[in-house]
Order: sequence, then structure tokens, then C-alpha cells
Amino acid sequence: MSLKDQPQQHKNIPAQRATTPVATAPEPGTRAAFVAVVRIATGLVFLWAFLDKLFGFGYATPGERAWINGGSPTQGFLGNIDHGPFAAMFRGWAGTAWADWLFMLGLAGIGIAVVLGVGLRIAAVSGTVMMLLMWAAEWPLDRFTDAGEPTMSTNPILDYHILYALVLIWLAIVAAGNTWGFGKAWANLDIVRKNPWLR
Repeated sequence: MSLKDQPQQHKNIPAQRATTPVATAPEPGTRAAFVAVVRIATGLVFLWAFLDKLFGFGYATPGERAWINGGSPTQGFLGNIDHGPFAAMFRGWAGTAWADWLFMLGLAGIGIAVVLGVGLRIAAVSGTVMMLLMWAAEWPLDRFTDAGEPTMSTNPILDYHILYALVLIWLAIVAAGNTWGFGKAWANLDIVRKNPWLR
């Protein structure tokens, strides 16, 4: 190698190094805003399910099967369970008054709490129980129904029910209601200060 191939560097001038951009964490305000957006969006998913089953907007629930028109919010889902070890139990729950009321109160309560940013710990626990029950009802571990038809399960363990449960837990852990919500005001209520599980 000749001297021409070596870059000449004056001893008093530092060599220039190629720099690559370094990823930086978003500003705290940006992080908090993103968490708030995820919180509100998640709450609206639960609220939409409640409203659609209540009024029958024609998406998942047709108008004639709306709860206000005498339909059952649990009959369509639980009544058609056709596989899994708990299928008979869930079909037995389908259309019962207690199951309809618990399901609808759960959807409304979780949705309102998460959108407003209050009671996130209760919403996380109740939402996780609801999501785990729905996961068990769909039983994505089975590839085939009792009749031998494909269940169309896309993942035997992790599906949207598990993801929603994890998001609800995360929102409670990071106190997501403090940004664009009523979390701070809620936490300052006497009853909540005395009972931190209400946060």
C-alpha cells in the first residue's frame, strides 16, 4: 500500500468520523400523549361493542337482535360455541339474564372507565377476566370444531383477547388516565386515596 492510499491527517486536526443518527426516546409529553391515545382508543372499542349490542347498529349486531329490541347480547356468541373443553358450559350461559347483564355492564363499565381514565385498576382486572373468558370460549388451541370443520384460529395462544388484556393492565400500571383524562382528579378523591385499588 502506498502513502497515497493513506489519508493524510494533520496531527492537530481530529479525524472526521462517519456518524449515524441515533434513535432518541420521544419527549415525555409525546409519550404521555401516545399513551392517552391508546387508552381512549381501547376504551372506545369496549364502548362501541356495548352500544352496538344495545342498539343494533347493523355491524356485529343487527337491529332486530339489539338488546333494547329483546335480543340477547350473549346468545349469538356463546350459543354458537362448537369446540373446546368449556363449550357446553358457555352454551348453557348463552341468553341467560345474568350473563347478558354482566356482559353489558362489563363492556359499558370498562369502556367508560378507560375513556375517562378513572378506575383503571378495576377496569384492568375486570377486563382481563372478560377477555380470558372470551378466549376460553373461542378456545383458539383447537384447530377443528367438534364437527371436524376448521376453527380458523390464527394463533393457538396469543390472540386479540390476550392483547386487549395486556393493554388494559399496561394502562393501569402507567396511570394512563393522568393525561387527557380524569385520573389525577380521581386519585385525589378521599375514597380513592383510602382505597388505592380503586385507582
